[in-house]
Amino acid sequence: MSIPFALCLVTGSILALVVLIARLRLNPFITLFAVSIILALIAGMPADKVVGSFEAGAGHVLGHVGTVIALGTMLGKMLTESGGADRIALTVSGIAGRGRVDWAMMVIGLLVGLPVFFEIGFVLLIPIAFVLAERTKTPLLQVALPMGAALSVTHALIPPHPATLLALSAYHANIGQTIFWGIIIGTPVAIIAGPVFGRFAAKHVPLTEHNPLAAQFIRATPPENLPSFAATVATILLPVVLMFVGSSADSIAKPHSSLNQALHFFGNTDIALAVATVLSFYVLGLARGFSRETILRFTNECLAPTALIMLLVGAGGGFGRELIDSGVSKAITDAALGIHMPLLLLGWLLAVIVRVACGSSTVSMATASSIMGPILAQAHGVSPELMVLVTGAGSVALGPMNDAGFWQIKEYLGLTVPQTLKTWSVLETLIAVFGLLFALLASVFI
Repeated sequence: MSIPFALCLVTGSILALVVLIARLRLNPFITLFAVSIILALIAGMPADKVVGSFEAGAGHVLGHVGTVIALGTMLGKMLTESGGADRIALTVSGIAGRGRVDWAMMVIGLLVGLPVFFEIGFVLLIPIAFVLAERTKTPLLQVALPMGAALSVTHALIPPHPATLLALSAYHANIGQTIFWGIIIGTPVAIIAGPVFGRFAAKHVPLTEHNPLAAQFIRATPPENLPSFAATVATILLPVVLMFVGSSADSIAKPHSSLNQALHFFGNTDIALAVATVLSFYVLGLARGFSRETILRFTNECLAPTALIMLLVGAGGGFGRELIDSGVSKAITDAALGIHMPLLLLGWLLAVIVRVACGSSTVSMATASSIMGPILAQAHGVSPELMVLVTGAGSVALGPMNDAGFWQIKEYLGLTVPQTLKTWSVLETLIAVFGLLFALLASVFI
């Protein structure tokens, strides 16, 4: 497949999605499905494999994200109904002040995001963002975008996040130095893409869509007897701690031992979230006076608004898989490798291209680092630690529509497609660009 043809296919597909969903107001799921199928056929995929490719991509994404969204939504509902989200919101606003809640959410996002994937950190913290915005009368975007920026920065730039560990291995980088430079570079990047851009976006992108999820997570008045701050925070942080311990299992216990396997099991994202959700049924439910019937009603009714989110997340995965199986992503990646440029810039560009081609930032970082690893091994004078950071920065670029996070942000925040492009896609691009610029600046001193 020729490079110009591949570029035209990607560009045309994205433009078609924007026009059909935003302008013609067609159903987003059907539009994603139709555009994905048409793209694959035009690219020359055999007709009998087109639908299977879409199903494989959608199933792969939903197999992980669907469970995370369901469990996270139940946990969020218990936080809301028990008043736990109000307790955290009141405590955070009391410490940070109403005028700095966006900075507080950025710090919380940086801490929570270290051991967990973006989707998990998001579903854990979004109920707090809803309640904090409502109680402090702060625009939702001003609170939610800094949180999202922090989660994305930790995902891309700061070990021991699972995504950066992939690049660390491929580049044979020193983890201590990578953490040091990740914090030095990631902190100003999070500030620029978070509170700074969040305040700008909140002023220029008014929310116009009805948001059923916001109504679900916000009570008209907080309960009179709120749960303790310690119990609420412990419930939220439990999956974070379990995942962190699970990722460190090989350092804690002998590999393949019973303890090692148990730590890996409970550190699994789905298991960790399930444990925290079940715990919330007692700590924020039964112990607060709710009956089993009431808790069952909470968990059943909160899942209805997430149905469209799951469908769109799956369709985004299907769209990304069609780009890969049709050969479009390979053609664009090969073109990038043919460009002669500094390795830091090439590693970043390759990650950006894979990001656009497949959607997943984790896949982008893994693919780009596996390609660039052997090239870096033959080069001299290039810091492996900075290669990790530029690859991570490029892996979150653009916030494309074949990324599950795009649709997650759109639906949770009640945005239109153009509004999501103006906010989330720009935010992700700011992280990518400033991450590259600061890494190039740091290369002068390493």
